[in-house]
This record gives sequence, structure tokens and C-alpha cells, in this order.
Amino acid sequence: MPTQIKMPALSPTMEEGTLAKWLVKVGDTVGAGDIMAEIETDKATMEFEAVDEGTVAEIVIPEGSENVKVGEVIMILAEEGEDLDAAKGAGAVAPAHEETVVPAKAGTSAESAPPAPTPREAPASAGATSGDRIIASPLAKRIAEQKGIDLAGVKGSGPNGRIVKADVEGATASAAPKTQAAAAPGPAKPATLGGDLDAPYEALKLNNVRKVIARRLTEAKQTIPHIYLTVDVRLDALLKLRSQLNASLEADGVKLSVNDLLIKALARALQRVPKCNVSFQGDELFEYSRQDISVAVAAPSGLITPIIRDAGRKGLAQISTEMKELAGKAKDGKLQPHEFQGGTASLSNLGMFGTKQFDAVINPPQAMILAVGAGEQRPWVEDGQIVPATVMSATGSFDHRAIDGADGAQLMEALKQLCENPMGLVV
Repeated sequence: MPTQIKMPALSPTMEEGTLAKWLVKVGDTVGAGDIMAEIETDKATMEFEAVDEGTVAEIVIPEGSENVKVGEVIMILAEEGEDLDAAKGAGAVAPAHEETVVPAKAGTSAESAPPAPTPREAPASAGATSGDRIIASPLAKRIAEQKGIDLAGVKGSGPNGRIVKADVEGATASAAPKTQAAAAPGPAKPATLGGDLDAPYEALKLNNVRKVIARRLTEAKQTIPHIYLTVDVRLDALLKLRSQLNASLEADGVKLSVNDLLIKALARALQRVPKCNVSFQGDELFEYSRQDISVAVAAPSGLITPIIRDAGRKGLAQISTEMKELAGKAKDGKLQPHEFQGGTASLSNLGMFGTKQFDAVINPPQAMILAVGAGEQRPWVEDGQIVPATVMSATGSFDHRAIDGADGAQLMEALKQLCENPMGLVV
């Protein structure tokens, strides 16, 4: 009897996804644990493993299809010895899905392309192009953007000449035409909104991650009463300790960043002030016994927060190693759900961009997030004398339903003490 394979829910917030790439074809035999497809969720691009055994009888939803609802039939598997043609009828008629088409214009974002009017079927093409359009999967577009590759110079090996992940990974930045301006069509007539908003603009389609970010942060600002508390932290002792530790860890291939030390400092501060390691849950307050620190990372698809779990108990070298691995996965879109779901508090560091101070939006259901600015030389009063010092401004955003101002102030004071007397981070 044929088995219907349905679009899985690969994260708790996933309602629909993009079927980025099929890794099997009709006639292939699959077993439990085999990777069948790459699916782009609201957080990352993830591999989809087979649970059932059988032979692929029909690919119901073609790769590159967007907005595929969770639970929708995407493939039909036939049992051993079953006729493949007969098994095809087991798949319910799937709703149409729009192809993603990228205009072959210099300076035009892949996300801005309007969908082709023909559902579920890529326009016929000898290569990757059709007229002035380029047919590419969403995953291939993202990789091309990361590597600086112009898809106009890439030949597609997918169905009907579609450019897929393997095509882009095998290409180099030299695939971009040297004289894009000469090859580009004339400028498009700018769209306008009418009234005073008459500046030309480009409509960029939101990816799944950006949609989730927009929804969650809007809910956070509308439903969570934020309170902001800022302290100035002298970093000279912490920077000196970091230099000493890196010298001793060099042989192990570990290099601590300031952010690694701040992750540990926030976790230790939460240990000292457990009233801030909480979340508001309606008529209950959850107080956590472990410090799981979500760290904001800028990925190509949007902001994501991989988690250093139990950071209060981990050494600095382990935190540094885990953070580098998680950040790399985040930028490649390869984080697994358990690596970014959860967390009891968050850390967002914009110091590397020169930002002096900012207020971060709480990531629900967490009740606090620490926003860290750049360390810079400022005048500092020490024993009645003004001396130069490296100073950082740190701002805590707290859910006032769960955390009182006095408790938040104690946390910020604990953070300040740990950073200014950093031996507490290594014992």
C-alpha cells in the first residue's frame, strides 16, 4: 500500500516551509534515516530524513516550492514490489506552488523577483535562463548571495535547467559578468506609493525567517512591558585576563573573544540573581535552575539565537569552542532545532560595529536580554583622579511583569562586578 510523505513540522513555530531541494528521485529506494530533502523552515534550512522504507513513486511537490503547509503531501512511497504507476494515485492533488524567478538584472535582489504565473512547473529552458529570467531554488539563491555569485553565469542542472545548491557550490565569484552594467537591461520604471511617498523603491519578498522575526518582535513590544537599565563597565581587567588566557590556550587552538567572556559573565550574574533567570507564564512564573544563554547571530536569512546551554557551569574554553561552531552553523543555515530553541536569557552584542549603546527587544518567553555596546576609551574617576579607561555600556531589557526594577538592577550590578573583577569567571 502506498505511503504518503507529508510536509513535516521541523520546529514548534513552523506552519509552512520551502521545499528547497529533493535529494531523491522517482525510482530511488529509501530506508529509515536516509536524507530525502532539504527544507527551509522559519529558522533554518534543515535535512528531512525518511521514516518509512519504500521506493519513490511520485514527487508531488517540486523542489523550490514555497509556502508548503505542514501536513501537505509532498511525496508518495510505494512498498516493495508495488507498481509505481499505480501508487501515484495515492497522492491527493496538491495545491499549486509558485516558482521563484529571479530577474537577470544587475543590482536586483533575488528576493524581489515576482513569481512566475505558471504553478508547480518551471518554464522550459535549455539552461538556467528563460528570456531575461533565471530559475533558481531559494537555497541556491541564498548561497549565491553569500558567495557573491551572479546566477546569470551559472548553468543549472536541476529540473528544466533550474539552478540548485550543487550548481552554486561548484561555481566561483568569477561567474559574475565583468561588465554587468553593459549586460543589464535599461532601468525599470520606478514604482511609487503616491502622495508624498514618491521615492523609487524595490519590493523585496520576505523570507520565512524575516516573517517570524517581524511577528515575534511586534508581539514582544506590544505585550511585554519593557524596563531598561544601563551600567557603564570598565573592561581593562577583563581585557588583560583575556590576553593572558589566550596566551595559555594558544597551544590548544582556542582564542577567547570578549563576547565569550560576556556570555560567562551573564550566566554567572544570573546564578547570583536567580530572580532574573525567569519567564512570565500567565498566572505562573518559571524560575530556571540552569543558565541557557541565547546569543544573537546575524545570519544571511536574518537574526537567529543559538544557545550556550548551562553556560554558568561551563569553562571559557568550552563556551568559546561551542560558540564558534554554533555561529558557523547559523551563518550556513544548518542549525538544528535543539541548537536555537529555548534559552533562559539572551545576549546581543553590537560592539564590533562601533555601536556605543542600544536597547534590545526581549525574546519571548524569556524575561531579559543584555545589549552590549563597544568598549571605548573614556575618562574614568579612580581614587578621586580622572584616568583613561576602556569602558563599555551594557543595557538590560527586562519584562516588568516578571522582574522588578530592583532585581534587574542587582543583576546589572553583578554583571559589572564580574567584568571588573573577572577572576570570578574562571573559578
